[in-house]
Amino acid sequence: MFQRLKEDITCVFERDPAARNYFEVLTSYPGVHALIFHRMNHWLWRHKMRWLARFLSVFARLITGIEIHPGASIGRRFFIDHGLGVVIGETAEVGADCTLYQGVTLGGTSWEQGKRHPTLADDVVVGAGAKVLGPIHVGSGARIGSNAVVVKDVPDNATMVGIPARVAKIASEPAPPTQADQRRAETARRIGFEAYGATRDMPDPVANAINAILDHVHHTDARLQEMCAALRALGAEVNTNDIPDLEHCAIDDERAASQSTSAKDS
Repeated sequence: MFQRLKEDITCVFERDPAARNYFEVLTSYPGVHALIFHRMNHWLWRHKMRWLARFLSVFARLITGIEIHPGASIGRRFFIDHGLGVVIGETAEVGADCTLYQGVTLGGTSWEQGKRHPTLADDVVVGAGAKVLGPIHVGSGARIGSNAVVVKDVPDNATMVGIPARVAKIASEPAPPTQADQRRAETARRIGFEAYGATRDMPDPVANAINAILDHVHHTDARLQEMCAALRALGAEVNTNDIPDLEHCAIDDERAASQSTSAKDS
């Protein structure tokens, strides 16, 4: 039980950069509170204490704004971010490492008994305001866009958007880095540049432009090396020092401040 609770709290740090410490998460995250209540209510539900489970789930909804039916099955490391307005129905099943944002509904489309709510496989993310309706299956690694309405099965690794939701793309396994990618990474490391937030499955025109610049830097450097080698072969004296790292060009704050003061005094 305590191991499961630790996992539920620890996963918050991986998905919410605003989380600062365990005490803050445990005391001020309604998604965590709702999940703790649900773990207890689901145990009561499975042991036939269903009125008490329903009563406590209503109490949890009052204090968190999140409604999770005690009959719903929820996997490990589940995270509800912000949380207000989230509704999870009785026969819903949620796999491990799933994330829901505010206003999400895992609802039904029928008044018939039996399975009537969706099943989410592992590592599914459902964006704010999205509705996933009916006894459908959402594949592993799927992403549901904000305010999308999903009423059909979702393939693995698919991104769904729109009303009704349609497949925007299906992520594939990332290809191994090419020789050009490795060269760019080496050039970027050498000149002190590090790309941030650019991924293979999300093309970025700025990142593409930077890649072109890095290619140009690489070819320019290679030509300069060839020219230096040719000049040395002709007997010329050529500076063979390596290109300095940018960190050596950093300005010392104290020295800069003293120089600024001296300039003002003069």
